Amino acid sequence: MKVLHWITMMIFLTLFGSFTADQKSPIPSVDVKSLDGKIINTSSFQNDGNPIIISFWATWCKPCIQELTTISEVYPEWQEETGVKLIAISVDNSRTSNAVLPLVNGKAWDYEVYLDENSDFKRAMGVNVVPHTFLVNGKGEIVWQHTSFTEGSELELIALVRKLKNGEEIPSH
Repeated sequence: MKVLHWITMMIFLTLFGSFTADQKSPIPSVDVKSLDGKIINTSSFQNDGNPIIISFWATWCKPCIQELTTISEVYPEWQEETGVKLIAISVDNSRTSNAVLPLVNGKAWDYEVYLDENSDFKRAMGVNVVPHTFLVNGKGEIVWQHTSFTEGSELELIALVRKLKNGEEIPSH
């Protein structure tokens, strides 16, 4: 009888245990390179308790550039309102990463930009396609993610940032 009870409990936990609470995971600890060549560990990404947007992108990805350019137009207002920080992670490899700095400067993006030339951070975050955007709460936990970009996606993103800033829960995506 105890075995049957144990099996029933295991089945219940397997079926329903994953729905009881959202699993929030911290930003993985991986080394990336700043645009001036310094090695930075991603576990050090922080924003004084405010939300962080991490956007994986590449110079050859038109939707990525469209997303980051669209956000850059409203980024100062977002920062003023919510304190959010956007960190752009280029997944360009060593052959194409030399195009990152000229593109960032040409677009006048006011983001922290890092190079993930070996795709270590990309793999650690489970990124398969770009653009891939993550939202991180003030505790450094990943609470939401989204792939692709369409016009208007930035409105959903800022709405979620506002919820986080106000201490509201973010629905899984």
